[in-house]
Amino acid sequence: MKPTRVLIAPNAFKHSLNAMDIANAIQKGLTQSKLDCVCECFPVGDGGDGTGELMIKKYDGLLMSATVHDPFDQQITSSFGLINNGETAIIEMANASGLQLVKSDELNPLRATSFGTGELIKLALDKGVKEIILAIGGSATVDGGTGILRALGIRFLTADGINLITPESLTELAMIDSSGLDQRILACEVNILCDVDNTLLGEQGSAAVFGPQKGATPEGVKKLDASLSRFAEVAFKQTGIDMARVKHGGAAGGVGAGLHTFCQAKLVNGIDFFLQFTGFDNALDKADIVITGEGSIDEQTLHGKGPFGVAFQAKQKNLPVIGLAGKIPLEQNEKLNHYFDVLLAIGNGPTDIATAMQYTKENLIRTAWQLGDLLSLKFR
Repeated sequence: MKPTRVLIAPNAFKHSLNAMDIANAIQKGLTQSKLDCVCECFPVGDGGDGTGELMIKKYDGLLMSATVHDPFDQQITSSFGLINNGETAIIEMANASGLQLVKSDELNPLRATSFGTGELIKLALDKGVKEIILAIGGSATVDGGTGILRALGIRFLTADGINLITPESLTELAMIDSSGLDQRILACEVNILCDVDNTLLGEQGSAAVFGPQKGATPEGVKKLDASLSRFAEVAFKQTGIDMARVKHGGAAGGVGAGLHTFCQAKLVNGIDFFLQFTGFDNALDKADIVITGEGSIDEQTLHGKGPFGVAFQAKQKNLPVIGLAGKIPLEQNEKLNHYFDVLLAIGNGPTDIATAMQYTKENLIRTAWQLGDLLSLKFR
C-alpha cells in the first residue's frame, strides 16, 4: 500500500501563527499519527499579511531592504522582494503601512497614510521592474491609497492650492493634480491582491467595515466615509472613472479604488492569483487529500478567502478536503459542505480567544494527530 499523499495548504491564523507555521504544525501532528503519509506543505496567502513573503520564498527571490515612512510619517526599515530576474517586484503593504507597525492605543486611521507603501513602489520602479504585485492585507490606513499616490507624484489640493495629506482632510479636496505622476507606473503591470470584494463607500465600504478594525470610532467612520466620498467625487470629474463602483475597491481602506483609477492597477482575487502564480495545480496533481485552514471558516470564507480558493481547486480534481479552524459554524452550512468534506474546530474545550490563540500550535498538532489516526482507517 502506497503512503497517502497529503497536501497541507493553510492560510495564516490571524493574530496567532503565520501560514508556514500552521502547515508545519499540521504536518507534525500527522507524522505522529498512525497514518502512513507523505506530506507536502504549501502554505497559501490571499492578499493578507504574509502573502508577499510566501510568494518571494516560493520563487527564491531577492529581499531588498529600504528606508521608508510608516503610517504616521516616522522612518522605518522595510523591504520588498524581487523575482523573475528582477523583472517582478512583490510588495507587502503591511511592511510599510501595516497595523503591525502601530501600537494598538496609537491607531488612528483619520491620520494614518499609505505613503510608505508608495515609497516601496517607487524604489521598485527604480530597479526597473516591469510588474508589481501588491499584497494589501493588514494595512492601518483608510486613505483611499492617496498616500501611495502622493509618493508617486500626485497632489491633492484645496481650492486655495494647499496640499492635503491626511485622510480626514480630504473633505476639503477640490482638485487632483496628476501631472507629476511617475509615468513608469503606467508602463508597469500592477496587480493588487484583494481578499475582500467590498466597494469603497457606504455601509459595506472601506470606512464602515474596516475603519473600526484600525481604530476608528463611529464618528471617525463617518468622517472617513465623507473623505473617501469627496475623493471619489473629484476623481470622477477628472477621470470619468467611478471609484465607488469598483469591485474590491474598498480593500485596504480604498487602496484598490485609488490605484485602479490613477495607476491602471488590476484588482484581482488574491487567492486565485496566488495559487496560479505559485503552481498550486501541480501540487494538487500529486495529492490524495487536501488539508487547509484559517482562523475562522464560515460564510465569509466563500467570498474569496484562502481556504475557499484551495477547496474550490481541489474539488475540480475530486479530492477530499478537510478544513481546520479556530472557529467554525455551529450549524451545518450547505454551501460550505459543498467544498469541505470535514470541518474541524481545533479548540480543546471552552476558553477565551486570547488563550485559544496562545495554544494554536499545540491544538493544531493534537487535532492533526487525531485526524491522522482516523484517516489511517480510511486509507488502509
